[in-house]
Amino acid sequence: MEHHPEPESYASLRTKALESLLVEKGIVSTDAIDALVQAYEEDIGPRNGARVVARAWRDPEFKARLLSDGTAAINEMGFISGQAAEFVAVENTPEVHNLIVCTLCSCYPAGLLGLPPKWYKDFAYRSRAVIEPRAVLREFGVEVPESKEVRVWDSTAELRYMVLPERPEGSEGLSEDELTEIVSRDSMIGVALVPSPAATV
Repeated sequence: MEHHPEPESYASLRTKALESLLVEKGIVSTDAIDALVQAYEEDIGPRNGARVVARAWRDPEFKARLLSDGTAAINEMGFISGQAAEFVAVENTPEVHNLIVCTLCSCYPAGLLGLPPKWYKDFAYRSRAVIEPRAVLREFGVEVPESKEVRVWDSTAELRYMVLPERPEGSEGLSEDELTEIVSRDSMIGVALVPSPAATV
C-alpha cells in the first residue's frame, strides 16, 4: 500500500534509540528483539482473543454476553481490552462482514490481540479501510460478495473493537482448546477468515 510518510512519534524515536544502544553495547541482538516482537504480535497476545472466540463458539450464553457487554464478558475470563477502554465484539455472519481500523492512530484491544501488526498502523490501511474496505479485504485475500454488507468499525482510545469470526464448517466436534488453535489475529481484525479444520491439516 502506498502512503505519504508521517513523522514518527517521540515515543517511537526514543524506542529506536534505546534499541540501537542495547544492540551496540551487545546487551541484546536484533534477532532477539524481532523474535520477541513477533511472539507478542502473532502468538502470546492473539491467543487471549482466540480463547474468547472459542468460548463464544461453544457457549451460546457466553456469546450473548460477549455481544451485549463485551467488557464484562472478557473480564469474566480474566482479560482486559487494554488501557481501560470499553470493549465491543462485533459478529461476522452470512449477511455481514466486519473490519476493524483505527483511523487516528492504532488503538487496538492489545490485552486480547497483542501488539498491533505494522500494517494496522500504516496510513494507507487506516485511510483505505474506510474508503474502500472491499478492495483492502481483497488485497488480504478475502473476497466479500456484493450480497454481503461490509461494516467498518473505528477504534478510539475509549472504545476498542474485535471481530467474532464466523465459525468454520467442520469445526463442530472440536474442543475449546482445538478451536483456539485455528483462530488467527487477522480473523479477529476482520482481514482474514477462519479456515475449516480440514483446510489446515
